Amino acid sequence: MFYQNLKFGIIGGGQLGRMLVQACLDFNLHPSILDPDGEASCVPYASSFTQGSLTDYDTVYNFGKGKDLLTIEIENINVNALEKLEQEGTKVYPQPRVIRIIQDKRIQKQFFKDHQIPTSDFVLIKNKSEIEQHQHLFPVFQKLGTSGYDGRGVQAIRSVADIAKALDGEGLLEKEVKFAKELSVIVARSPKGEVMVYPVVEMVFHPVQNLVEFLFSPADIAKEIEEEAKTIAIQVIEKLEMVGLLAVEMFLTHDGQLLVNEVAPRPHNSGHQTIRGNYTSQYEQHLRAILDLPLGSTMQIKPAAMVNLLGEPGFNGIAQYKGIEHALSITGVFPFIYGKKYTKPFRKMGHVTILEDTIEALKIKAEYIKKIIKVEA
Repeated sequence: MFYQNLKFGIIGGGQLGRMLVQACLDFNLHPSILDPDGEASCVPYASSFTQGSLTDYDTVYNFGKGKDLLTIEIENINVNALEKLEQEGTKVYPQPRVIRIIQDKRIQKQFFKDHQIPTSDFVLIKNKSEIEQHQHLFPVFQKLGTSGYDGRGVQAIRSVADIAKALDGEGLLEKEVKFAKELSVIVARSPKGEVMVYPVVEMVFHPVQNLVEFLFSPADIAKEIEEEAKTIAIQVIEKLEMVGLLAVEMFLTHDGQLLVNEVAPRPHNSGHQTIRGNYTSQYEQHLRAILDLPLGSTMQIKPAAMVNLLGEPGFNGIAQYKGIEHALSITGVFPFIYGKKYTKPFRKMGHVTILEDTIEALKIKAEYIKKIIKVEA
């Protein structure tokens, strides 16, 4: 089959990499994996596994040396090593220059502004001491330029009194957006410039942990809003001239305005449901894009929801999944377990995709599934 001798590497071996490897098997691809965790989710499925730091130049460079193609499942990696490999002839998708833009929220936000991509007002800051100068923007979210993800590296500052809680480091202050919904659009682009965009999904976040708790696809929004969101997502990936899969997270304000919040240049939590809910999963689409194959149909088979399975509060230890058998007895319910041996509070341990005929039925079933499945120790 095509590409059967391809020397292919994935940098990052977590649950996103695990699902990407599962898609690789359908294409007879056998990727090597690099991850710092010797018990990473991908370990049982990698054709070869290297344990090492993703931010260390030599580790990343030596892993990529001799590979035909490299891709990523996490952005926090050594871009200098990827640039060197690219210069030496290795195909790296998404391209290192794109990863460099997205790695730093300051650069990413300025990119939106420079390319007329709608986003919230912001100012760049060098340290905590500069925050007081920008009280006119309050309330704001302070975001560190680098190293933040899943809600980390972010601090809400609504008044002068909150400055004491601020993070000390280079970053930005982003004016708080009063939004009606949080949306995500996944879009793919090939080296030939072919682009395919998925239906808009609506994300519901955990009220404390800032992790996606539920998502619903398609989003419950007006048709014109959906088309505008797709147009913006295409605009972002084309302005980046990126190859691969891009998740574009947006706010929908109460007055109908769409603002890009952040982007991720890889398969994303907001696309898990595509494995069962769409003709082409986001993981297969990512492979099609980076291999320069025709992109697949993004049409939905049925409306879909996703419930994140997070470690229950108060439990630390070897993971025990309660309620899976009950969930499997329900039509249209598909659990995905990430293979993480140990659970801890709010750790992402798996997800459940749910298919139904209507969004209303999905919401009822999603709430029920969340109640019956628990990850404990």
